[in-house]
Amino acid sequence: MPRGVWALGFVSLFMDISSEMIHGLLPVFLVTVLGASTEMVGLIEGVGEATASITKLFSGWVSDKLGKRKALTIIGYGLGALSKPLFAIAPTASVVLGARFSDRLGKGIRGAPRDAMVGDMVPAGQRGAAYGLRQALDTVGAFAGPLLAIVLMALLHDNFRLIFWIALIPGLISVLVLSLGVKEPPHHANGAQAPLKLADVKTIDRAYWIVVIVGAVLTLARFSEAFLILRAQNQGLSLALAPLVLVVMNIVYALSSYPLGALSDRIDRKVMLAIGFVTLIIADMVLAAAPNLTMVMIGVGLWGLHMGMTQGLLSALVADGAPANLRATAFGVFNFASGVALLLASLIAGVLWEQIGPSATFMAGAAFTALGLLALFLTRQANPVK
Repeated sequence: MPRGVWALGFVSLFMDISSEMIHGLLPVFLVTVLGASTEMVGLIEGVGEATASITKLFSGWVSDKLGKRKALTIIGYGLGALSKPLFAIAPTASVVLGARFSDRLGKGIRGAPRDAMVGDMVPAGQRGAAYGLRQALDTVGAFAGPLLAIVLMALLHDNFRLIFWIALIPGLISVLVLSLGVKEPPHHANGAQAPLKLADVKTIDRAYWIVVIVGAVLTLARFSEAFLILRAQNQGLSLALAPLVLVVMNIVYALSSYPLGALSDRIDRKVMLAIGFVTLIIADMVLAAAPNLTMVMIGVGLWGLHMGMTQGLLSALVADGAPANLRATAFGVFNFASGVALLLASLIAGVLWEQIGPSATFMAGAAFTALGLLALFLTRQANPVK
């Protein structure tokens, strides 16, 4: 595996430590400290993730237009790091919304160029493994961050704001690793035309657009992990241990991402996607019916397993389906569609939770996933995988 893929993985690892130290505590901080409603939690999460995905659309276009990946990636990670203090000083949920917006704006700026960079670094036969490796390292950070937050909550006597300040440190390390450890990869960018011209977009293979649709439907079924944390708290998990939910989910996610990504290079990728859909349905049903904290954690583990099966695989399919000079744009369009779906999913989840209860939120997720599985089978004739 090229050194640059490893370096990008460690960049993601440190930024995820920074982000998940905050994200693992944020739902509880909002509800118990700032007095926010679950609808507000859903709005913050939905707007934040939608902002990231919409921004990826434009950052992908700029990356392909300029023929540059690294500069935009540095800007995105830098903005993500510098937004962390805003969480520490936020007096209201509205300020948290602004902080989350800034943080996810940085994620949006860096996402498509970074993902395209991985595709530029490796041939098609290695992409499942490459995206799986980057995702695995990213996810190590995603469980190390909440684990560190748990330790700091105990040591600092539940001082949320001080922990949010400490989260700035790994964010800055991430930017340093990116600046020193990653080189701009060679690719076939064409700076003479704007990749988002209608005629250019039409040249992307039909298989790519099927992946966009399938990815959006799957995201519609998979709302923010903030609701996993609230579900565990609903079943008795203490405030100090709230990040444990993300630790459990991301350990499973990290352990499964690389081996399943590598496996997808050798088998029918549509089969892997279908298994991932079924796993999410089971996870939602377990979370909906969970009578105790143990069953909630089993559902959380299954949620992480489905992420390991699907997220790196979808990235590999996007890279496979797009020409090199449109690769960042293709990731931008894919993430834009997914971001719109995530905004809707998180808003729906918050309303269902508030108006009916937690079980309704997760049963709705299972229903959307079942529709996505049906759509996947209906597109089998297009055969977007090899």
